[in-house]
Amino acid sequence: MENVVDLFAGCGGMSLGLEMAGFKTIYVNELHPDAMATYLLNRRNSDLSNPSNNSNDITKISRSKVERLKLANQLKRKHGSIDLVVGGPPCQGFSGIGHRRSFSVDKQDIPTNHLYRDMAKMIEALSPKVFVFENVRGLLNSKWTKDGVKGEVWEDVLKTFSQITTEFSGKRIKYVVEWKLLYSKDYGVPQNRPRIILIGIREDIHERNFQKIQKYGFFPIPTGAAPDPCDVLGDLVDPNWQKSFVTKAYVKEAKNDIQRYYRKKHGSVASIGQPITDHEYSKHKPEIIEKFQSLIDNDGKVLLKFKTKKFAQRLLPRRWGESGPNITVASLPDDFVHFSQPRILSVREWARLQTFPDWYQFAGKRTTGGQRRAGNPDLENWHRELPKYTQIGNAVPVLLAKAIGRHIMKIASD
Repeated sequence: MENVVDLFAGCGGMSLGLEMAGFKTIYVNELHPDAMATYLLNRRNSDLSNPSNNSNDITKISRSKVERLKLANQLKRKHGSIDLVVGGPPCQGFSGIGHRRSFSVDKQDIPTNHLYRDMAKMIEALSPKVFVFENVRGLLNSKWTKDGVKGEVWEDVLKTFSQITTEFSGKRIKYVVEWKLLYSKDYGVPQNRPRIILIGIREDIHERNFQKIQKYGFFPIPTGAAPDPCDVLGDLVDPNWQKSFVTKAYVKEAKNDIQRYYRKKHGSVASIGQPITDHEYSKHKPEIIEKFQSLIDNDGKVLLKFKTKKFAQRLLPRRWGESGPNITVASLPDDFVHFSQPRILSVREWARLQTFPDWYQFAGKRTTGGQRRAGNPDLENWHRELPKYTQIGNAVPVLLAKAIGRHIMKIASD
């Protein structure tokens, strides 16, 4: 088992984790050009840049039976069976974060909120041995309209995936489906970041591997070991960060396993003086630096003189404490202040919180704001820019994806 099709791939967090687990991505779909550029930038030696192996608007394929079967036949001729289909349809309409609370439009009227149905159609056509659907926790309590019932959206999603039937060996066959809320911190990720993971195993594969599935279950056993921020980011701390507001080379050696993981490429670990990308700092105003420094000096407490309705930054702690990580990285780079320097995190530091290794590069703008990043459903403006911070915030944590991939290999391989 190794071939995977990644739908709604974003900048590639899910694919990268699966690739680390031993899978090979044979087809990728992503609508946004910046996210797709990032995805392909990091897979320059693969065949994925060939137009026959990627797509942008999945609805042009999923909503045409002819196109669905054409793609399925193409991939099966070239690769044999399709082992895994994964996808995390855009979740902005279901997330409880930020600007989305203020829009008056019903969730049923946001086009991207129905893309899970397109994913289901693709699964039906591709007949994978296993599929994985990933999304935000907010989906569990979402309702289609203001007067709807909490959880009705999730009921529709679960019903859609549970009713998939596909053609295999000349007959129609279903999938055995289970879902669970997984917490990224349980798999070595320095975030809490809860995610719905729904896994479907084709009935013939489920029957063949029943004893393994019964023994190990559908989902990976938590390993814990979420590293502390000082261990994740400590080797990136540059005492001269305000001289040029960018660090282009490592200034410290890696001192622990997680830092060596981030800096490892082709078997070697980058040392002092070797290049690093996307470690650029925001040029904060003096009064902002004073606010941030006060957070550092007062263990994250906001002094009365700095309290405002808009001052929502939290100090990223040096260590999590007994309860472990309690944060979720989203699309806003100014959510967190560095634990030892009065600034927000760089793109590279943001990526480390999502467990992207340092060799992974990001295309597009560094950041943007307002409706350029969010769109405005009230005005039927669905276009959104995807700067680097947002691409990273939208991604599946790499080590979570790796844990899922390894587990699927264990329970569903022949």
